[in-house]
Amino acid sequence: MADQDLKEAEFAIKKAYKENYNQILPILIPLDSILALPAKPQLENAIKKTSIVAEKHQNSKWVDNSYIILGKARLYLGQWADGLEALRYVYANGKDEKDKNDAMVVLMKAYISRKDFSNALGVAEYLSQQPLSKSTTRDFYLTKAYLHQQNEEYLTSVAILEETFPLLKKSIETARLHFAAAQMYDKLGQYALANKHYKAVSKNKPDYDLGFYASMNSLQNKVILDPKVDLSSVGFEKMLNDRKNLDLLDRLYFTMGLLAEHKNNLPQAVEYLQKSAAANAGSNKTQKAYTFLQLARINYESLEKFDLSKMYYDSALSILPREAPEYKLVAERKRALDNFVNEFTIVSREDSLQKLAAMNPAALDNKIDDIIAANEKKRVEEEKKMKAAAAANTNGQPGNGPVLDLSQRRWELYDPAMINQGKIEFRRIWGNRVLEDNWRRSSKQMSSAANMVAAASVDSAAVEENREMKKGSDAWLAQHKELKSHVPLTPETLAASHKVKEESLYKLGKVYRFDLREDERAVTTFTRVLNDYPKTGYKDEVYYLMYLSLPEENPEKPKWKDRLLAEFPNSTYARLISKAPAKEGELAAGGQVREYEDMYKMYSSGDYDKALNSIENNMPSYKGSSLEDKFALLRVFLIGKVRGKEAYAQSITEFISLYPSSVYLPRLKEMQELGSISAGRR
Repeated sequence: MADQDLKEAEFAIKKAYKENYNQILPILIPLDSILALPAKPQLENAIKKTSIVAEKHQNSKWVDNSYIILGKARLYLGQWADGLEALRYVYANGKDEKDKNDAMVVLMKAYISRKDFSNALGVAEYLSQQPLSKSTTRDFYLTKAYLHQQNEEYLTSVAILEETFPLLKKSIETARLHFAAAQMYDKLGQYALANKHYKAVSKNKPDYDLGFYASMNSLQNKVILDPKVDLSSVGFEKMLNDRKNLDLLDRLYFTMGLLAEHKNNLPQAVEYLQKSAAANAGSNKTQKAYTFLQLARINYESLEKFDLSKMYYDSALSILPREAPEYKLVAERKRALDNFVNEFTIVSREDSLQKLAAMNPAALDNKIDDIIAANEKKRVEEEKKMKAAAAANTNGQPGNGPVLDLSQRRWELYDPAMINQGKIEFRRIWGNRVLEDNWRRSSKQMSSAANMVAAASVDSAAVEENREMKKGSDAWLAQHKELKSHVPLTPETLAASHKVKEESLYKLGKVYRFDLREDERAVTTFTRVLNDYPKTGYKDEVYYLMYLSLPEENPEKPKWKDRLLAEFPNSTYARLISKAPAKEGELAAGGQVREYEDMYKMYSSGDYDKALNSIENNMPSYKGSSLEDKFALLRVFLIGKVRGKEAYAQSITEFISLYPSSVYLPRLKEMQELGSISAGRR
């Protein structure tokens, strides 16, 4: 009876589990107490019944089986300690070898669910030396394949699965395992073997979704295996036209977008991905999130439309489930791109303004007139298109008002992609405007030269609809004057523009280095800082970051170290770079801990100068160790005690730039903000 309760519970858990076909399907359904909530009554009944056997019938031949069911039920409910204890009891006291082995298989799965791979491997090693029954062999193979899959050892995992398939009967579970095997072959780049298993899915009673994804992925591999195959002829059109696939159009267009990108047809890839985002409005937010991520990546890496990429990351993060494995990476990427777009926009703006300032007055006036004319022409064309579209909709059904093809166009406020496009268009025309009254007034400063240039779109009150603003008119002259006012034509405004550009270039290099992990672009940007501004105040740090960013085999790397030591021998960066990192084993972790304790005692007892000298002299030897940022944090506190507030603020800034992933960073940023507040009050 308890066994029947457990089977009913496992059926309910499988029913509650939602497959994510954007990820490799797990070979076994994870042990998850949230998934088990619908089955809680059955699991509690199983625990109650098996407890009776364990407590009152110790001589029964079913004691071992009862403890296995008891252990599994407790694991499903999240009662890990009690569940593991029950399974270990069977291993230690069981009378039947098969029951002991079955308990160890369940114990192995529990370890995998807790990411305790070392203990799971230990159990696997034990079971591999035992004579196992056919059913236990099957379960052991599946669990061991699951272990290697979760450890991202896909080649080993799929090899074990290949040995398991002869032991399995035709069922939806077997179809699911074939699909997981195919996905792992895809990951390994073995597309022909993947297609073999995708085709095996249809022979093992899959449900509709599983069969759909297997067929679609098989078509995808067919295109990859034969580059001459055209997307329109391979079979996707047939799947798109199948009424049964209406709820899966987003996934079909998504796959077609990936294949178009694989063929280096980026415009078509973007078109398909946008269709994916627009399909099945609101029905599959997880798929929409992955679509936005692909659009964000293409716009950043290939099209270099950074504003649009940032917007797509924003949209993806807003709908991506927090439990998704990509969520943390996407959140970090989004934050990095926020910083990148801000600094990149500033650099582009000042570059454009400075180029305009370098023109002679007549050329500048002509350039501004060309800009106004181009934007006027574009505005009028867009208005004509909107009127034509409205007229076409009205004429489609005379007397019944406008008719919209809802399958092709959705209301913008329901479509994050269209919302983001609207935001970008607004910023292109008006710049970064604060949410306030009278935001269109000409006294508001534009955010970039590109934005300033595009701002020649004239207020509708100034220009008659569908008519271009005439050159020399009052409206034209007002626009001309407005745009020209932002060009740095005086020595003072030009110097201010260069100062802003210098600082943003420096920050942009750090974003490349620390946030985006693009060392090559970081080196290019830092080189530009030094070339454009040879007297920059960031020179010592730029030398240090150039040294860090260049690969070890680059012959230029030692030169930056030499320049830093020669020009800034007493700087913090020179101290950090002057000694080689401690070799493995050269400075034991215990020794570092004792050193830290000694220095902290000096700090606690008020011997600040001695502690600070000791840390700064030895700081290079901690480089690369697990305690490096801990020593650096203590150094910040000591500088605050010894060298005053300005040096203290500078040391916090240095820490933030040198240790962007430190666990102490939130505390340092809070200290920095508090320092700024207190300074403002003074």
